Amino acid sequence: MAITRVFDLLPFNLKNFPKADMLGYKRAGAWQKYATDVVVSTINNVSHGLLALGVKKDDKIAIMSPNRPEWNFCDFGIMQIGATQVPMYPTLSDTDIEFILKDAEVKIIFVSDKDIYHKISEVKKRANLNFDIYTYDTVEAAKNWQEIADLGKANQQPDLDAYRAEVQPDDLLTLIYTSGTTGTLKGVMLTHANLVSNVLESSKLYPAEITRALSFLPMCHIFERMVIYMYLYLGISIYYAQSMDTIVADMVEVKPHVFTTVPRLLEKVYDRIVAKGNELTGIKKKIFLWSLKLGLRFEMDGRNGPLYGLKLKLARKLVFSKWKEALGGELIAIVSGGAALQPRLARVFWAADIKVLEGYGLTETSPVISVNGPRKGEARFGSVGPVIKGVTVKIASDGEIMVKGPNVMKGYYKRPDATAEAIDADGFFHTGDIGVFLDNKYLCITDRKKEIFKTAGGKYIAPQTLENKFKESRFIEQIIVIGENQRFPAALIIPAFDALKDWCVKRGVEYTTNQEMVKNRRVKDKIQHELDHYNEGFGHWEQIKKFELIADEWSIATGEMTPKLSLKRKVILKKYEHLVEEIYRTVI
Repeated sequence: MAITRVFDLLPFNLKNFPKADMLGYKRAGAWQKYATDVVVSTINNVSHGLLALGVKKDDKIAIMSPNRPEWNFCDFGIMQIGATQVPMYPTLSDTDIEFILKDAEVKIIFVSDKDIYHKISEVKKRANLNFDIYTYDTVEAAKNWQEIADLGKANQQPDLDAYRAEVQPDDLLTLIYTSGTTGTLKGVMLTHANLVSNVLESSKLYPAEITRALSFLPMCHIFERMVIYMYLYLGISIYYAQSMDTIVADMVEVKPHVFTTVPRLLEKVYDRIVAKGNELTGIKKKIFLWSLKLGLRFEMDGRNGPLYGLKLKLARKLVFSKWKEALGGELIAIVSGGAALQPRLARVFWAADIKVLEGYGLTETSPVISVNGPRKGEARFGSVGPVIKGVTVKIASDGEIMVKGPNVMKGYYKRPDATAEAIDADGFFHTGDIGVFLDNKYLCITDRKKEIFKTAGGKYIAPQTLENKFKESRFIEQIIVIGENQRFPAALIIPAFDALKDWCVKRGVEYTTNQEMVKNRRVKDKIQHELDHYNEGFGHWEQIKKFELIADEWSIATGEMTPKLSLKRKVILKKYEHLVEEIYRTVI
């Protein structure tokens, strides 16, 4: 059957891949599995229930919840009657919540738990808004989503096929509010056709042996959401992690073949593995370090030669097999997106026989523009892969990546001005990213156009390139490169405190608190030593001349990072204005 609208995936999946574990989720300490027919009937009940409540085509219904099966039930229940789903991150500020609810004119919102329920209730009351709130968990005095499903089960008329038939591929599927790193919320209008085009093309890269996935990136973001749709198209069972803190434990139980991630999380996994390896002693430590060094030299498609291949086979047996075991034992591939991935991470995981497929895209492009594939000739380190079929990419004279294709959004909701600015008369979407093609095939992102800055000496600095390199140090957890209109580049750095503690023990430095250690002269000297090492790979004008250390980690919750874990540069610069002034107060 032809799939032209996202909900066409349901009968397609039911016909081709009926199974006992279409979805899985851990409740009360045990994995609960949802069979395909149960999922489809539950979704249909939600659709009937929404119709019974008076929901009409193009009405906006929001979901504010971490990943769980109810997300799918309501998402598909909303879309197959022609309504529009508005995903909202649970970490949104009250100001952003109010803006979205007003701008989208939300009629109903589904929330996961009592905390979000009370948060939304307060915003509703303060802003005097009119909408209904339904919870997934049982919350005292709150309406529950099951009431809608039960209402639909008792009211199976009218025929849903009539409503499905009214939904066209170019109709609005979802309205996703994104601020990126600039802070201004805009509603991205994505159609069924946008997502379907991305699902059909991206799915071609998945090896047939992948049949089970773990999901933990928020479905509020288009990256994970499109991937979930793609799993349904491929008949892959989807298991939802309990939380970010339980990912590794969930992997051991679920034994996934694939998962999607952002580089920040992959960096943490790698750092944890290296830290455990450094705890080894004697011959075991020597073998670990030898294997790691070997892995960091890995090249695609056997380019290292036969001798390297023999050594790698031994390293995989002695060391890398344990990496795979720690991640469930059956992992075939990891898909990485959302930000630039350090090439060394991709190399070492490929060496461990875990293919890291880095891709590139934006909310406005549904999201995939390009992605590395698992087969020979489909991937190159340092790139985000070949452009997917049907999508056209051209590089503007100033280096900006411009995209045209069926994946490009309909526009920004109620913002024709912003739409006209983003999509030119020829239909090309201006990504705001700077890039080049390697070998006329592999797209490489060099920086964000708006984040490149010029020093007082007139030299251009691409901060992401520098940051990505400096984060290769196991002593640097997070870093932001600064220096716009200043005499030289500098940095604000959050040390990797676990690595720092180990270093302090070995050097006889008393470790007190993180707040005290960022002021410690020997710690500062150690970080300076790390910067000196990585500075060598850059031109004199690009090198970090000064830095300040910070004790508190940047996060989504504290406001310094976007939901896809990119730095909010303006927010960080404002928050640490005093440190920036201190850096540039003295002459070097």
